[in-house]
Amino acid sequence: MISRKAFLKASGLALFGISIGGIPTFLAEAATLVQTPGLFKRRKILVSIFQRGAMDGLMAVTPFGDSYLQAARPGLMMSAAKAGNVNPLIDLDGRFGLHPSMRALESLFNEKRIAIVHGIGSPNNTRSHFDAQDYMESGTPFSKGTSSGWLNRAVGLMGHDATPFQAVSLTSSMPRSFYGDMPSLAINNLQDFSIQMKGNPMGTSLVSQSFEDLYDQTSSDLLNQTGKESFDALKMLQKADTKNYKSANNAMYPNTALGNSLKQIAQLIKMDVGLEIAFAESGGWDTHFNQGKDTGVFARNVSDLSNSISAFWTDMTSYHDDITVMTMTEFGRTVKQNGTGGTDHGRASCNFILGNDVNGGLVHGKLQPLAIENLEDGRDLTVTTDFRSVFSEVANKHLLINNNKVLFPGFDGKVIGVMKG
Repeated sequence: MISRKAFLKASGLALFGISIGGIPTFLAEAATLVQTPGLFKRRKILVSIFQRGAMDGLMAVTPFGDSYLQAARPGLMMSAAKAGNVNPLIDLDGRFGLHPSMRALESLFNEKRIAIVHGIGSPNNTRSHFDAQDYMESGTPFSKGTSSGWLNRAVGLMGHDATPFQAVSLTSSMPRSFYGDMPSLAINNLQDFSIQMKGNPMGTSLVSQSFEDLYDQTSSDLLNQTGKESFDALKMLQKADTKNYKSANNAMYPNTALGNSLKQIAQLIKMDVGLEIAFAESGGWDTHFNQGKDTGVFARNVSDLSNSISAFWTDMTSYHDDITVMTMTEFGRTVKQNGTGGTDHGRASCNFILGNDVNGGLVHGKLQPLAIENLEDGRDLTVTTDFRSVFSEVANKHLLINNNKVLFPGFDGKVIGVMKG
């Protein structure tokens, strides 16, 4: 008899090694031996959204009264004043304006459910997308050799048993954030249930152990004791009509990669399969040219981001006390626009945190006037908040994880008060 925790770990990793359409027959048959379960114990859920490509935080949340920014961006700067046919910035507090295409988040900010952190970024000054994303997802910005991701370590610090669906990424491959020893899944589409393995050091040794072998080893005792919740969760997924899912409260998800990912995360949460950490991605933020103002590529991206998050929050009304949504991006853009109507790789950006336990309705962080003497290398918004300060505070307050030495090795920074309590 293997232990409950060992089975759950092994079973999750075994699932990585297969690419299947639906639940395997042998697993479906095993699941049918389990009585229909009641609800799993509801726990807190963190939904992380990575904006890949580096979002221009100064355009998403603009310090609209800054004369230096106005001079640096003659073709990109927007005003909070209502004039003519131009969509103005949404005035948040007299200093910062939300991009007009993010209007879906305005009411959530006014209700103090959304907090914004400006000047957030990595202490490592790389402007390489690959390296910056790797450092942020590993949570170790000065170590390329870290084998695990910070969200995988978070799973390991939760201190309780779980189903194989505790950590799920709605992506085609395993994100760096989920690399590590703890079981996690990358599911591109719930309808296909296509699961892939990548980056898990235990996978090589365990992939030879088929799920059938594990099932045979543990026999009926597994179903009655150590693995009941795992099989219950799989049974729920098998029976769920994900294709014809109907959202609550007429929530309208955009028909985009991010919108569909958040809709599927909502389905997993409602199925009570034990989801606690979910991951989704949003691409297209590398706006080197023709960035646009109230229209264009940037406007489309922030519209998708805000509308997707708003739809998810509307859909999840009965779970609001359990869910926190947090965005992240590898770095920001240059303060000065370039010659092709875009912005180049910079340093600090901003991020959004949504939830009932968030200290919302505020723009947190420090932002000095954007004069050249206050810019990093004379060109970039300076990082004044280490991303680990925010990530660790969200994990501590929302997921009740209190071991930052493991979660973010080598980090001893202070929190900034983005969460209540």
